[in-house]
Amino acid sequence: MGLKKDYEDIPGTFVFDADRGRQGYHLNQFCISLRRQENRDAFNADEEAYMDGYPMTPEQRQAVRDRDWNQMLALGGNIYYTSKLAANDGINFQQLAGIMTGMGNEAYRKMMVEGGRPPEGNRYQHEWDEKGEN
Repeated sequence: MGLKKDYEDIPGTFVFDADRGRQGYHLNQFCISLRRQENRDAFNADEEAYMDGYPMTPEQRQAVRDRDWNQMLALGGNIYYTSKLAANDGINFQQLAGIMTGMGNEAYRKMMVEGGRPPEGNRYQHEWDEKGEN
């Protein structure tokens, strides 16, 4: 990627910027293609053959195979595009967030209804290292 950015130090966060957009271009084109029924049908019939139409990296293809949602984001995926793949698999956005956070659907829903994620622990990785918490 390009220059080091301060926000790359936020634990568990993949900011979708221009560099990440370039990195994930083909992955995102694949995912957004799934908004059309005929493309979903083709993908569901033969995932590998359908992915061959998009020059993704081997790591991106593996993340798709594994449905490793966080890895897709790390490899340049945009959450709004990758959610098209989740929807194809019958996973709604709330369920996807529960999977990606490791909380599960009900715990994630409860957290959001009760006001969202607490601010504790939401800091830069280097702050964790300085305090010896990580």
